[in-house]
Amino acid sequence: MNDIAELLDREAAPASSNTRKVFVKTYGCQMNVYDSQRMADALGADGYVETATPDDADMILLNTCHIREKAAEKVYSELGRLRKLRDQRRASGSEMLIGVAGCVAQAEGEEIIRRAPVVDFVIGPQTYHRLPQVVSKARSGDKVVETEYAIEDKFEKLPARDEKQVRARGVTAFLTVQEGCDKFCTFCVVPYTRGAEVSRPVSQIVAEARKLAASGVREVTLLGQNVNAWHGEGPNGREWGLGALLRELATIEGLDRLRYTTSHPRDMDDALIEAHRDLDSLMPYLHLPVQAGSDRILKAMNRKHTGDEYRRLVDRIRAARPDIALSGDFIVGFPGETDEDFEDTMRLIRDVGYAQAFSFKYSPRPGTPGADMGAQVPEPVKSERLQALQALLEEQQSAFMRGLIGQTMQVLLEKPGREPGQLVGRSPWLQPVVCDENVGKIGDIVTVRITRVSANSLIADNREVEP
Repeated sequence: MNDIAELLDREAAPASSNTRKVFVKTYGCQMNVYDSQRMADALGADGYVETATPDDADMILLNTCHIREKAAEKVYSELGRLRKLRDQRRASGSEMLIGVAGCVAQAEGEEIIRRAPVVDFVIGPQTYHRLPQVVSKARSGDKVVETEYAIEDKFEKLPARDEKQVRARGVTAFLTVQEGCDKFCTFCVVPYTRGAEVSRPVSQIVAEARKLAASGVREVTLLGQNVNAWHGEGPNGREWGLGALLRELATIEGLDRLRYTTSHPRDMDDALIEAHRDLDSLMPYLHLPVQAGSDRILKAMNRKHTGDEYRRLVDRIRAARPDIALSGDFIVGFPGETDEDFEDTMRLIRDVGYAQAFSFKYSPRPGTPGADMGAQVPEPVKSERLQALQALLEEQQSAFMRGLIGQTMQVLLEKPGREPGQLVGRSPWLQPVVCDENVGKIGDIVTVRITRVSANSLIADNREVEP
């Protein structure tokens, strides 16, 4: 996912004084953000509204991520802080439910209840459509762990998105189309916490996208742990891949921008590459993780592609869409990685050129094959390699940003800026663009000229220009 390491705090809709309030804290990837929104939708049908602070919440829900090192321990630390908050609430005569959701919940299950008795319920990422029933049991005093799931469609059972909530969340939205992964990379816990690959039906995806567009959403990002493995039967009775789905979504009135993440190189087929060539609404930005540049390490990771195969794929994509920008993920210090292996990764980065990338030191995940491998790389070596790799990536990102100075581009205005008189939008390549408020209003797609760059943002001229 795009910056899976970050903690993503979501703005919550204002709550009225005569309803139950829920505070959702979301860690990790965009799919967790989507899951949190849908859990809030499910709780809305049960009488809850979102609040922006835990202080006045009747329920606090931690939607957790298991990707980063010591993820579970961070959750337990947070639960320790919440225990103090709940003690204060009880002293004042009020109660508060505490729940843990997401991938740590799936991985830890009953252990969370044992180690943190303050938790009232635990619910996994494939079972949140049962959240109202779980909350009802917890309110009656039961400790509930809901992580076992049958082959059933949680999306089919969720209530429809609330139009007011969608409008409150802004002009961009996430839409999950695929979950789980069958690739079993040896460093990754996703197949164990999210399960096998499952694709949502075309009809569900299109219906949800139409509702989002009708609620004022202008840009949708399709989500999946392995999103370009999505497949389903189209209205014409034929098997569709992600390229065909994107073409269908591109016909929805008001839905002007499409993105998707996260992709696996093995599932980047011709139809999807052709969609990048043909669809103006499909933004020229692609997150295509490679993880390493050494064939020996790629094999140990069970990636099932080589560095040169990845390079050739990038060449095909750029031939179809010359203005496309690439981002990626890199792991340094995988077991057995030598200086030569690391240099292969640096060489691949130089060959490809990234507009943005995310990089991490390898850390063992219990239950994954990588955790049991020998030749673990010493921590100081990992740190030294990560520093060198990030310096190269930052150099490439800076060069890409500087290359946009003087260009005109279309920007989707999303929110007020930090300073009075500013609006912040999003470029086709996903960077924040700081604009003068006179160029348009939130929800508009305007054409601006980039005059300078900051560390992470583009700065536009103070007026709209002719496209």
